Amino acid sequence: MIPKVFREVIDLGDGRTISIETGKLAKQAHGSVVVQSGKCMLLCTVVSNYDASPGIDFLPLTVDYREKFAASGRYPGGFFKREARPSDGEVLTMRLVDRVLRPLFPKDYHAETQVMIQLMSHDENVIPDALAGLAASAAIQLSDIPFETPISEVRVGRVNGQLIINPTQSQLLESDIDMVIGASADSVMMVEGEMHEISEEDMVAAIQFAHDAIKVQCAAQIKLAEAFGKKATREYEAEREDEALAKKVEALTYDKVYAVARAASAKHERSAAFQAIKEEVKATFTEEELADFGDLVSKYFYKAEKKAVRDLTLNEGLRLDGRKTTDIRPIWCEVDYLPSVHGSSIFTRGETQALATVTLGTSREANQIDMPSFEGEERFYLHYNFPPFSTGEAKPLRGTSRREVGHGNLAQRALKNMVPADCPYTVRVVSEVLESNGSSSMATVCAGTMALMDAGVQMKKPVSGIAMGLISDAETGKYAVLSDILGDEDHLGDMDFKVTGTADGITACQMDIKVKGLSYEILVKALKQAQAGRLHILGKLIETIAQPNADVKPHAPKMITRVIPNAFIGALIGPGGKVIQELQKATKTTIVINEDPITEEGIVEILGTNQEGIDAVLAKIDSLMFKPEVGGTYEVKVIKMLDFGAVVEYTQAPGNEVLLHVSELAWERTENVTDVVNMGDVFNVKYFGVDPKTRKEKVSRKALLEKPEGYVARPPRDDNRNGGGRDNRGGSRDNRGRDNRRDDRRPRDDRKED
Repeated sequence: MIPKVFREVIDLGDGRTISIETGKLAKQAHGSVVVQSGKCMLLCTVVSNYDASPGIDFLPLTVDYREKFAASGRYPGGFFKREARPSDGEVLTMRLVDRVLRPLFPKDYHAETQVMIQLMSHDENVIPDALAGLAASAAIQLSDIPFETPISEVRVGRVNGQLIINPTQSQLLESDIDMVIGASADSVMMVEGEMHEISEEDMVAAIQFAHDAIKVQCAAQIKLAEAFGKKATREYEAEREDEALAKKVEALTYDKVYAVARAASAKHERSAAFQAIKEEVKATFTEEELADFGDLVSKYFYKAEKKAVRDLTLNEGLRLDGRKTTDIRPIWCEVDYLPSVHGSSIFTRGETQALATVTLGTSREANQIDMPSFEGEERFYLHYNFPPFSTGEAKPLRGTSRREVGHGNLAQRALKNMVPADCPYTVRVVSEVLESNGSSSMATVCAGTMALMDAGVQMKKPVSGIAMGLISDAETGKYAVLSDILGDEDHLGDMDFKVTGTADGITACQMDIKVKGLSYEILVKALKQAQAGRLHILGKLIETIAQPNADVKPHAPKMITRVIPNAFIGALIGPGGKVIQELQKATKTTIVINEDPITEEGIVEILGTNQEGIDAVLAKIDSLMFKPEVGGTYEVKVIKMLDFGAVVEYTQAPGNEVLLHVSELAWERTENVTDVVNMGDVFNVKYFGVDPKTRKEKVSRKALLEKPEGYVARPPRDDNRNGGGRDNRGGSRDNRGRDNRRDDRRPRDDRKED
């Protein structure tokens, strides 16, 4: 039976379309769609259990995005020819989708839910991650899973001042904006991306442009769901509620929490005070009551705590640590803290601290990216580590978390465009978060900037970052934009957005908006307040290190790049790599040779801590590339004695050897080479080019000497001596031809036995 297929097409307005299709694939999933743009196809499925997981008080949502190598007609790399753990690129796409979906499920919905998105067919002109949010939302709309409203995500680029929805990879190379925006028809919910020092107004204009496109995509999902047959939303067991208990807990809690919040205490002191209040509240109930509704007491305590903290800020303009809304926590910085690394810095802002290190290497250390949708390498990359001790906790270490991948990527995007394109090194920055109470990713940006400058990387401009928050009240219309938020303010607020940039513009952002219908007016105000905070922090960085160090540290490797013609690459490598391996060992350097794909010239990278070793490698290259000119005079040194001459090397190109024949040593007849020259002698020779007879290079010492008085040149060799040449020896060779054989010899076949 041929399945009935339902399809909606979204026109992007420039000849490109996106189609959403359901009814053909994965029909046992609770919702499934195929999203297609060009030849790019994503399959998305969603399944949610009908029973909530016992003892779970949160939504166990898993968003999984995978790219299949078969989608681009390729095999997975490595020994095992099967896709394994997700790449960083896939993890970043999972985060983009998760951050928009998660807030739209009911707060009391706790059933295990799994959204799986797979790239099934790749198109080199379509970047698939921009379609993942649309696919996830469309699949949910076709299910009976409770979900507030359709959403979608698009990428925005800007080429020559023109904004583009879902640009191609080639367009992104020319774009000064690369942002992914997630939104519903009513509200922008997520923004993440990088920019080339754009203004706040330009960023907001790009968000508005993306939102207009998202509204069309949300409408298409609703239309598809109606055509398919919109399912009734499933019923599920909601959380218990007790209004009387909620009022009682608030009455017992609110004033005490408000007082602690107003006391401007440190993180751990404040947490202990809040916990003490909670224990006091719980003590007013019997053990039987706590066994019955203790979970509700904790829930209502958190609500009262949130209300008190938010009211403090909205009513008095004060925050948990005593700051006003625009205040930045105290900052101290230090560079060159670690003696053995290539560059290091410490950035401490309040109770958040990051220690950054920089390592310099050759192109061999570039980060190789091998995904079905993208192949390439990164010559600048940043890794972010968030150990549990940074928050005073003990937790098992289970590898790099998705959060660490996401925060590291944000900091990398903030800094990478300020590393000059002609930087010869591969640069790795590692941020170790040692303390955390609000925006360790922005501390990483600041520490990374200083560490790069300390390492001698000639950054175009220093970059700083700040995390902002928002507290708003829809009923009263009050709102407060918070600069440099604490961890608690992140959890209790309505918006968390991080902005990085130079003194001249924004380089990266990450924004999660939790309140519906945030006006662009408030967004612009928040960005302007963030700009003031960024510039304040930037001033602190510049006080610590005003500009990049002029050179790398003495113990750090120096990098020299030399371009050589393609013809000399083989000579530098040698048979089986012998020459380059011996050269690296002798000079204690690392030598990497790449071929320019356009000019086909050899690009030689020489990395070493000893300048003498680097100079020796350069001398070897100069020697290999040395080509004497015909008629030129060159100084040589005898390095080997032979019976028929001496092997000499050009003193300006050690290792470049040529034979000086005995006949070219002197005008007089030379019986023994040692009569004229000896090992180690240095003298000049004249270069004659390639001898047409010997087909070898010819040099002469005697050509630079005056002829002795009365010198008579030996007569040239007579090829017709003894009455003729070789062809006349003993008569003509032609007389011995096969045609003069005895006529009486029978043919070969006649000699066979009859």
